[in-house]
Amino acid sequence: MHRNYPFDPLLKHHIIIALGLALWVFLFLVLTEPLDTDVFSTTEKLTYLPLYGIAAALTYLLIVPLQYALLKWYQQRWTLLAEILFLTSMILIGFLLARFVYLYFIVPDEPNPYSLAYFGVSIYLPAIATILPMLAIGRWAFGRYFEKKLDDQKIEIPGEGTYEGLRLSLTDLISVKADDNYVEVCFLDNGSLKKNLIRNKLSTIETLIPELLRTHRSYLINPYHFQQFKMDSGKLQIILGTEITIPVSKTYAERVKSNFV
Repeated sequence: MHRNYPFDPLLKHHIIIALGLALWVFLFLVLTEPLDTDVFSTTEKLTYLPLYGIAAALTYLLIVPLQYALLKWYQQRWTLLAEILFLTSMILIGFLLARFVYLYFIVPDEPNPYSLAYFGVSIYLPAIATILPMLAIGRWAFGRYFEKKLDDQKIEIPGEGTYEGLRLSLTDLISVKADDNYVEVCFLDNGSLKKNLIRNKLSTIETLIPELLRTHRSYLINPYHFQQFKMDSGKLQIILGTEITIPVSKTYAERVKSNFV
């Protein structure tokens, strides 16, 4: 349940999923004709049935913020459990919106509408059993696509000679510190802070990865993780994500400051 699961954080892709969900719900209702919609005329179907699709899309977009909260809770890791929690939340909220559409738009003047229990068990759950797999597949596919793009964008910090290097996403790289004939690479691995010693020179890493910013003769940082400046005993420092403190020498102070203005 806690194993990693494909996840796409891009909002534009979730909007696409929501639109696709709206279309799929509309087509499902047109083809299966539940909720007494078989007595609707073509005009009525085109007028009322899209409301269920809109409700489904709205439900999805309403709980999209939940996934970002879960992502933060799991320290930037998306797990199978988080996916299940997300989809379960959508099912529950979707039920309320679907019931609202049924009562106030489909049968507003009906004296004997379907009971809540019948609506849920005999109509909503069968619909969810058909719609949910398509939603899950769509989310999984976008997640895999996003992960592949990230993998294509990975950088490599090589080791000299036969020494092993390190391959990771640029956004996971936090800082690089010179350590004699080695460099100490500080990075995130599934949200956990890790450090690796690699036999190489800091100047070589600076050339290989121009996105990094030198703050000191012994340090390179990834500006992506910048949080704030700090003065300690009259010396300038930078605080990066995960509370890592990096010194800023006078030689590089102006350049570093200008980078974050």
